[in-house]
Amino acid sequence: MKIYVCIKHVPDSAATINIEGTDRINEGITFLVNPYDEHALTEAVRLRGADPGNEVIGVCLGRAAAENTLRSAMAMGVDRSILIETDRSHDSIVTARALAAAISADGAPFLIFTGKESIDHEGMQTQFRLARNLNLPVATNVIRVDLDGDAVIVECEREAGTVDRIRIAIPCVLAAGRGLNTPSYPTFPEIVKSRKKEVRKIAFTDLAISSPPGGMTIENLSLADEPRNPTPITGNAAQMANRMVEILKNEAKVL
Repeated sequence: MKIYVCIKHVPDSAATINIEGTDRINEGITFLVNPYDEHALTEAVRLRGADPGNEVIGVCLGRAAAENTLRSAMAMGVDRSILIETDRSHDSIVTARALAAAISADGAPFLIFTGKESIDHEGMQTQFRLARNLNLPVATNVIRVDLDGDAVIVECEREAGTVDRIRIAIPCVLAAGRGLNTPSYPTFPEIVKSRKKEVRKIAFTDLAISSPPGGMTIENLSLADEPRNPTPITGNAAQMANRMVEILKNEAKVL
């Protein structure tokens, strides 16, 4: 059975990001597997262990450099990968269509995992659009997955802290939340083995995706302005401690 994991190639959140022009960033920085997708692929690898015939396939829409991110995913346990190569960024509408087309061409999915969101755009739309394109049920912010015959029983965390428990027919799309598991990071031998695993490349234009009637584009990017006006705290230790408590209570209002 095929378990697909949709993986996004995203900038490292610790990187210094610079804007080029008005609508793109300088990509000469470190990119990595979207952190939510690490939870998704860790769960996919766990479920693969239930049957030695299962296979975990990573799928990514991105530029050629995204192959390095797929290699990282394969070092974490993904068996092989599909890279849909493109020379530009796409919105969640087109991304979902491309992922759906690549998955459909590769084989019938047993499960499809995504992260609940990406740390760059934070749109939280791709999993729903992907499910719609494949006519499959979907659950998001999943924190537990249990196989149950021809279905899965999932627990989904809601913003209010409550948890929904849902039985969903297989195949389906599951978007992983942080509470799902602790990602298992690769050892050096696993990194070496990942270099020999298959990354099949497909040109975005070869998928013959129909153009959607609408879409989203980035009109302008700007750096977040976070002005700070530090004020020195002086006096002896007791006076400084009292002043810090006063600031936390009356200005920051965290006490």
